[in-house]
Amino acid sequence: MHDKGWQGQPLRPLGMTSPQFRGAPRKKDVYPTSPDGAIWFGSPVPQIASTLIAALAKRSEIVWGAARLRIRGFELEVPEPVVADESALVELETRTPVVLKHEDRYVLPGDGPYLDRLRHNLAHKADVLGLPAPREVRLLEAGPRRRFSVRGAPRIGARVRIGLVADPRFVDALRSWGLGLDTVQGFGWIR
Repeated sequence: MHDKGWQGQPLRPLGMTSPQFRGAPRKKDVYPTSPDGAIWFGSPVPQIASTLIAALAKRSEIVWGAARLRIRGFELEVPEPVVADESALVELETRTPVVLKHEDRYVLPGDGPYLDRLRHNLAHKADVLGLPAPREVRLLEAGPRRRFSVRGAPRIGARVRIGLVADPRFVDALRSWGLGLDTVQGFGWIR
């Protein structure tokens, strides 16, 4: 899956957060840490999720960039399924920035192609999962531009709150995969 994607598609239906640290003091231009942190992993594909659980259960640490994070335990969270009419607007908010590109350039909320690229990304994810694409996508709110370096390459995005009119199964899948690109690198994780 790492090199070839999933079922002939380049997308990998796997998402995660960057490490989230509780009680870490905020400092400008510094990623704050503390001894009390967590990382969330997810996948809408049961085979991937079960493999991930088995692999994490065998580990004592995770390497994140230059940091070694000791695993003190993990728990399985199964979110309540979305109970909504397929015509209802469902709101989703990301915890980490959503990364999208248009013609090899990162786009941000407010940029002309942003909503089209988000719609395209969501339709592609729905196709990979064999589900219908969302019928409506709205950008409701956006956070500030954030820039991160991942293995020396920039990733630029912003946290967002969106509204979707979509099949509830697809909304559930997004909650364990994320929005946008690079979800396997910690971007686009939904609260």
